[in-house]
Amino acid sequence: MFRAALTSSTQGRTGVRRRVPVAIVAGVVLLAIPVYADRFWLNLGSFAFAAAIGAVGLMILVGRVGQLSLAHSFFLAVGAYGYIWLSSPAGEESWGLGLPSLPAAVIAVALAGLAGLAFSPLAGRLKGIYLGVASLALVFIGQHVLFTAEPLTGGYNGRNVPELTIGSFQVFGVEPELSVFGVPLRQAERGWYVTLLILVLTTVFAVLVLRSRVGRAFAAIRDGEVHAAALGVRVARYRSVAFTLSSVYAGLAGVLLALLFERVVPEYWDLFLSLEYLAMVVIGGQASVAGAIAGAAFVSSLPLLLQRYSDAIPGMGGAVSDFGPSYVAQILYGGMIVLILYYEPKGLAALATRARKALTPRRAVAAERTPAS
Repeated sequence: MFRAALTSSTQGRTGVRRRVPVAIVAGVVLLAIPVYADRFWLNLGSFAFAAAIGAVGLMILVGRVGQLSLAHSFFLAVGAYGYIWLSSPAGEESWGLGLPSLPAAVIAVALAGLAGLAFSPLAGRLKGIYLGVASLALVFIGQHVLFTAEPLTGGYNGRNVPELTIGSFQVFGVEPELSVFGVPLRQAERGWYVTLLILVLTTVFAVLVLRSRVGRAFAAIRDGEVHAAALGVRVARYRSVAFTLSSVYAGLAGVLLALLFERVVPEYWDLFLSLEYLAMVVIGGQASVAGAIAGAAFVSSLPLLLQRYSDAIPGMGGAVSDFGPSYVAQILYGGMIVLILYYEPKGLAALATRARKALTPRRAVAAERTPAS
């Protein structure tokens, strides 16, 4: 037993030593990209980072607790329109409280969490497909409210999103003019760095939660709620905690997406958006934080890439096309999910682990497996 524990500890330290250089290189590359990339790629990355925050939240619920929710788009909308309502000044035909934008963003995220908390008693009692079907009600209610409450949402025409400012500094804007090492920080560069920073912070928090006592309770419920209850885990309580935490992540992602869009319309926050986030989790890896981020990057970037390079893809170019970028993206999502579930249900994260082990020198693998004397 002592040897096994010592071996596990040694392998853990070896894994950490390997991840640190990779993390440093990845960090340097991500920080340097705005120096060389144009506006399209920076905006693409910003949207991917914002979507990844929501995907990490859904991964906690689906992959670590084993619960199915189809209401993720509802909580994204609560965050987005909550921020618009709180930060916009009131007008003759629009609602608004005119709060400072930074407190408005924080309160909007809290509103999404409160919405998840209000639904959490039901989430604590139901599981699996039953919770998925019940959560559909939130999407339908949300769509009805978004299209009918025109003073709040602007109706079919949508509503402009106020700038996020700290004092006179526009977080996603262009004022005041800034430059780092001679590189101007315009709107695209600021969006890249801000969303990247928030993604890093929320990812670290998610990892800490999943490695804590709460995360172990999540895993115990996923593996078998009867055994978890026998071990003293309060199943309904922890299911509610996971659902609320997932809604907070969705609300934060909704605020960031609204700021990046600059104008939002109700039709965006529909059931298909929830299915896209489920696709992110399934493709990336249902129980992996890194996999959720990779899945979000793939799913959120694919339609934009297809649209940009549609002229070079047969059947997509021209004024009239049978296959638009969004339609082709849906086909690719579905095909990717089928392949993932058939060949590797644990997603891209498991495939990356296989590739890393295949590229690891045999001597290093043997050294890891050999118990220390």
